Amino acid sequence: MPIDETRAFLPIRIAVLTVSDTRGLAEDRSGDTLVARLREAGHDLADRLILRDDADAIVAQLHCWIDDPAVDCIITTGGTGVTGRDVTPEAIERVADKMIPGFGELFRWLSYQTIGTSTVQSRACACVARGTYIFALPGSTGAVKDAWDGILKDQLDSRHRPCNFVELMPRLLER
Repeated sequence: MPIDETRAFLPIRIAVLTVSDTRGLAEDRSGDTLVARLREAGHDLADRLILRDDADAIVAQLHCWIDDPAVDCIITTGGTGVTGRDVTPEAIERVADKMIPGFGELFRWLSYQTIGTSTVQSRACACVARGTYIFALPGSTGAVKDAWDGILKDQLDSRHRPCNFVELMPRLLER
């Protein structure tokens, strides 16, 4: 996808939330991968947390970051599967103003090329909530790489053509 080098790069502030009952910061490879990639792209890490698979706790943290003017975008890893403890998509639906269905569809298409039909177990999703983008990725490092390298790197780059999420940010709260 084309990057228009004549346009200015606009870094955004991204909060990273890892959802896991078993990982701490020392074991959070997918979170580490995501932070490294967003920094390498020129963006700022606004905050980083790990929470257990608890929908109410996830919703509370999402609301906190959505209301924080220092956070433009939230990316979660983990909790997007189909087991009883996987509740990230449900939490995101509780805060969403508008879902972005194409994100999950494109993620699964990219993921299919890596892991085949196992991608159907992913409920990766995205939304806009009160002017803040939220992207929910599976918790594996491979999934984070697929989502960042195949979608988010370009869509969060203000120079990406023909369009990108960043250029829409000033208009997300329009009525």
